Amino acid sequence: MSAQLNKYKYIIVPKQFDAFKSPNRHQTSTIIKHLFTKNGFNVVYDDALPVDLANNRCLGLLADLEDNSSLFATKVVIVLKDCQLNEIFRSIEGRSKIKEFRTAYREAVNESFISFEEMNYVYTPSKDEQKKTTDQQPVTVSFKNDVKQLEEKPKEHVIVQEATPENQTYKSVEPKESSYVKTENAEVPSQKGLLYAQPIENGYQLVDSTPKVVMKLMKTSVENIFLVNHDGRNGMLTMQDGKWILEYADGGGKKPKELNIKF
Repeated sequence: MSAQLNKYKYIIVPKQFDAFKSPNRHQTSTIIKHLFTKNGFNVVYDDALPVDLANNRCLGLLADLEDNSSLFATKVVIVLKDCQLNEIFRSIEGRSKIKEFRTAYREAVNESFISFEEMNYVYTPSKDEQKKTTDQQPVTVSFKNDVKQLEEKPKEHVIVQEATPENQTYKSVEPKESSYVKTENAEVPSQKGLLYAQPIENGYQLVDSTPKVVMKLMKTSVENIFLVNHDGRNGMLTMQDGKWILEYADGGGKKPKELNIKF
């Protein structure tokens, strides 16, 4: 009889047997699942079917509990049915005369499981099931050689050209004139003789980059005309053709001098 059960992969235990009005009455579902597992069967509850069993209900047998109890004794039989509810196996009747129901059902169920002891159950799939499992096996692709090839550097293709006068190329290596002009300050270019006008009372004072006061300019009533006192000499600074011209009165006449002033 054990060989007949070997072709079934699962035993399905209901959370509530038809003989009772509530789930796991007297812990019967818990006890039966435990005893099937103890005897080497792959047991699942009817509300937690694995994927393959859910897709193919005929992989498992449904466990049922027949309650033949009387007023004076608890009597149970474990019945296994296939996916078409055909009876495949029936255990011996387990009995108990204990009055407390939970203990009585536990004793009766344990006695009925004598039928499953030493069955040495081992699931043996059918040829069709074996073929289906083989067809579903994933294909293993080895990339070992591919990785080795990737690690190897490709050989460089070298073209050797004969060194003949006709194949020579000459480039001029003479230095080219540069348009780059070096400046001391990129933001304010240096200008020779540049003077800076700083406002003072009644005019300006001109300072160089040191800074040092070079001369003082006194405002006049005419725009862009200043009186100058420089080195004890009196002169006049005027704007002529966009340029600042300094003129001193000298015995030999006026001597003009252009100044580079930034106001």
